[in-house]
Amino acid sequence: MRWLITGGCGFVGSNLADHLLGQGHEVAVFDNLSRLGSDTNLEWLRSQHPGLRASGDDIRDAEAVGRMVREWQPEVVAHLCGQVAATTSLASPRLDFEINAGGTFNVLEAVRLHRPEALLLYSSTNKVYGALEYLRTERSGMRYRLPEFPDGLDERIVLDPTTPYGCSKAAAEQYVKDYYRMYGIRTVVFRHSSMYGGRQFATFDQGWVGWFCQQALRMRDARALPFAIAGDGMQVRDLLHARDLIRCYTQAVEHINRTAGEVFNIGGGTENSLSLLELFAHLETAAHVTMQFEKTPARIADQKVFIADCGKARARMDWVPAVSYREGLEEALAWAGQLSR
Repeated sequence: MRWLITGGCGFVGSNLADHLLGQGHEVAVFDNLSRLGSDTNLEWLRSQHPGLRASGDDIRDAEAVGRMVREWQPEVVAHLCGQVAATTSLASPRLDFEINAGGTFNVLEAVRLHRPEALLLYSSTNKVYGALEYLRTERSGMRYRLPEFPDGLDERIVLDPTTPYGCSKAAAEQYVKDYYRMYGIRTVVFRHSSMYGGRQFATFDQGWVGWFCQQALRMRDARALPFAIAGDGMQVRDLLHARDLIRCYTQAVEHINRTAGEVFNIGGGTENSLSLLELFAHLETAAHVTMQFEKTPARIADQKVFIADCGKARARMDWVPAVSYREGLEEALAWAGQLSR
């Protein structure tokens, strides 16, 4: 098939592009290379796949997006491009809106006008649910838990986005859903939990699993200063490895008759859920270090617990996460080691 991947040189996009090209698909990536590591990922993709097509245009440029769709004529559009940090959205809410909401609108219009038969897969976030402060939490060991939701949260949780990032992503996915209803574009929305894996250039603001893997390796230096965490460390997320993410996208296409027009919570599930403190304990054993950190105030609207109930994805497209956090973190540490050289 012929794929177009917006944000195709980011963490998720480069992994997806590499997999698809390795399977014999045609792929074009659309990425302005503004994010840390995206130029390195593009260089890596080109070294592995000389047939890759790449555009360095900006998702905010409606004409450029339309031209790419018109000329490439993709059968599948994976819209992964986005502003991904809540902290950045608080500092620059207009930029966040123009990229996430406006950029998504540009993609939808390009597909509607130039390739309406294409499938469109949209990467959203659990942040569209907001802080979830109305859910009852309990302390249990080194983590918080939601006693009323032992299997995680499904798609019936009320949308109540907080921070400009949550609002822009929620607005974008509502447009994605409505283009299915109003125009018949076969769209699928994925509300992702915490994603990690190779090709991720993590920072303090985004990609927390990769970031703390980097900090673990830094702790091998006896002179290393403590790193900072936001909150008390008991907040919980479920870890979703890049390989499972790729299977999610490809299986949504394979089962498009059952996934079109739908929204899916996609994460690692309860078995792959960790609090920060639990993650640190695992990294201490795996990397043979002592994690030295300082606590700072919790981030605005941070969820104490988000674990995805992936039952709908299992029922509609036969998808369940397969990579355990133990296996995935071993690979994440190896990738962090490459970055530190």
